[in-house]
Amino acid sequence: MTAFVISGKPIDEPMLLDIIQTQEKLCWNFGRKRRSISMGIYRSANIEWPVYYKAIDPDTTSFVPLAFEEKMTCRSILSEHPKGKEYGWILKDAKKYPLLIDAKDEVMSMAPIINSATLGAVKVGDANLLVEMTGTDMPSLLLATSIVACDFADAGYEILPCRIEHPYETGFGKTVTTPFYFQQPTKTTASAVNKLLGSALSADGIREALERMGCGVTISGDDITVLPPEYRNDFLHETDIIEDVMIGKEISFFKSETPKSFTIGRLSPLTVFSRKAKNLMIGMGYQEMIFNYLGSGKDFITRMNIDAGGVIEISNPMTENYQYVRSSIIPCLLGAEAQSGNAVYPHRIFEIGKIAFPAKEEVTGTLTRQSLGFLTASSDANFNEAASQVANLLYYLNHEYVVEETDDPRFITGRQAAVLVNGRRAGIFGELHPQVLENWTITTPCVAGEIDLEILLEK
Repeated sequence: MTAFVISGKPIDEPMLLDIIQTQEKLCWNFGRKRRSISMGIYRSANIEWPVYYKAIDPDTTSFVPLAFEEKMTCRSILSEHPKGKEYGWILKDAKKYPLLIDAKDEVMSMAPIINSATLGAVKVGDANLLVEMTGTDMPSLLLATSIVACDFADAGYEILPCRIEHPYETGFGKTVTTPFYFQQPTKTTASAVNKLLGSALSADGIREALERMGCGVTISGDDITVLPPEYRNDFLHETDIIEDVMIGKEISFFKSETPKSFTIGRLSPLTVFSRKAKNLMIGMGYQEMIFNYLGSGKDFITRMNIDAGGVIEISNPMTENYQYVRSSIIPCLLGAEAQSGNAVYPHRIFEIGKIAFPAKEEVTGTLTRQSLGFLTASSDANFNEAASQVANLLYYLNHEYVVEETDDPRFITGRQAAVLVNGRRAGIFGELHPQVLENWTITTPCVAGEIDLEILLEK
């Protein structure tokens, strides 16, 4: 839990609407639909301090929720209150529910579902508001707290810190006073800045640019140490510092230069080969699709019945919808098929695009490949149809291949095969497993496959 109090002036209607918008957007996107972060606001003057965050029996504890007039048990709120119906899935399997109460045992809220109608009903004209956040991990809570506190500070409010005493180690101590600055310093050099930007900035010029971006800067000789602003968590590499220097100096600072090298633009061999494959797929009756390369763990892992070890996770995602890099095109195709139940069958769709997966032998630890994924949905979709489509495609791409039995959990055992080109595994195809189709709420049989075009290009 984290918290602080805002003071200095009463809130007006535009500010109240802005607070509600901040609460909804921050907890929906960064807080993953309130599953990892929730936020509550209360009238501090009505609270008897200290405030307690407890686990309670949902069947014996009751209070009046916001927008209601009668008491309801915590469990009944999940099934009867609009917010309970919307967010009740977060707590439905919990033996005990979380509850915020003050020293008089007055209920403040049942996080992350709903505030009480007494202490949790903030109105225009209220001042000295308590802002609290509860969640599943401390770094995310501290960042969200800093973001909201900075928003209030920019609006002219005074931020009064709160001391939170946890009964366990949080990673930042048992007792934490929030807002809490937790950012780690990032380092670079003046020579690296000037090399990447093509500039001749002095140390003071670099400091000025970074301070305009809200950063704290310490310079010792050629070395530059940067402390990111409280509300930012995107400094992962020295390149992030250099980017901020560039933004801080503004585009007008950098003078136009005539290129010193003469080059002729042309399509890469992989692009030419990919276009040939695309034309073949269209000729075979497939419709081309274009998808995002990033997605959720639910789509890329859980629904595909695969292990998370083969999928790259982003270290600082702002939303769970873009938390992973796809390791296969097939989940994207299934996502499109799941929305196409009313279209006339058969459905034949494909995409040619990038996939990436962990690779310890690579310097970056990952490998990115150009891949062709296809899917057919129809009442008679079967392994033989997928095999004929692969045979047709590779024939016109002038490649011989063999197949071998595989055991991929995405496909039905005995109705799937790997594609081997020159002894290397270049792809897979088969009938998609019923569990996978059920996970995507698809009721029509589907076959799918994926081919690594870069292996085909390496003759």
